[in-house]
Amino acid sequence: MSLPDLIVRPRRLRRTATMRRMVSETTLSADDLIYPIFVDETIDSPREVKSMPGVSRIPLSMVGEMTQQVAALGIPGIILFGIPAEKDAIGSGGWDDNGIVQQAIRAAKAASPDTCVIADTCFCEYTDHGHCGVLHGEDVDNDETLLNLQKEAASYARAGVDIVAPSGMMDGMISAIRDGLDEAGFKNIPIMSYAVKYASGYFGPFRDAADSTPSFGDRATYQMDPGNRREALKEAWLDIEEGADMLMVKPGLAYMDIIREVKDATNVPMAVYNVSGEYAMVKAAAANGWIDEKRVVLETMLSFKRAGADLILSYHALDVARWLNEDKG
Repeated sequence: MSLPDLIVRPRRLRRTATMRRMVSETTLSADDLIYPIFVDETIDSPREVKSMPGVSRIPLSMVGEMTQQVAALGIPGIILFGIPAEKDAIGSGGWDDNGIVQQAIRAAKAASPDTCVIADTCFCEYTDHGHCGVLHGEDVDNDETLLNLQKEAASYARAGVDIVAPSGMMDGMISAIRDGLDEAGFKNIPIMSYAVKYASGYFGPFRDAADSTPSFGDRATYQMDPGNRREALKEAWLDIEEGADMLMVKPGLAYMDIIREVKDATNVPMAVYNVSGEYAMVKAAAANGWIDEKRVVLETMLSFKRAGADLILSYHALDVARWLNEDKG
């Protein structure tokens, strides 16, 4: 039996590491990363989030140092989440010009002026009930919440934020925030919309980190059904039409198909949030010796890029940047 006469041999271009690098279709760099930071007004030293090994809430006094650490690794941006000392039914701490996120924005920009500072723009951390807006009974009042989002976004802009990132999935949130920013004199502040955010089981550890677990029910009336694909495109285009400058899909791993479809259908930069549950699963498996953490994390990041993400929000970001720098070096 003779061997076939193979003219096309794809393995030729896989023969050496250099050759594989030269023909790689997708690349990953620190420039693709955004690092989430949880700032807690009630603490004086870091407090580890037990369900997210390696992640801690930090006090305001450490924000500048952390921002400089991120910048030194070549990561261009951070996104801030605040845990206030006091909460109320409407989340009014979100638009307090001396609130925890506003103070953190000023501290981050003072420490590293070139770092892109993004503020998550929502109310779940600020309400005493843990939902993302004003309640009427057990229902979030969409339109009343929009008025508060306008105040919150403008307050972040006055503090010096570079980008606001509304995450509450309220109908009309982008047009309301855009109008509010423009009327307040902040026409040049971009909006990164959590346009496609699913009601996901992968968010669990985040609620420990941000102290934002709902006191009753869930968020299924405003976050998307995990079974819906066409709705993702509808939400994405609505937000673009309302003035979103960038879009986000959240979570990431279970929604690679959605990342690709939204990317192909739209014309603005796209972010993906590699969420807390995804992070925690990798950390747990690595701690048990079941996976090679570095290899799995880098493969996951590359997969997000291949699916269409331009930016990746990830708790792995510091490690990813270190590994990429080591591999260069």
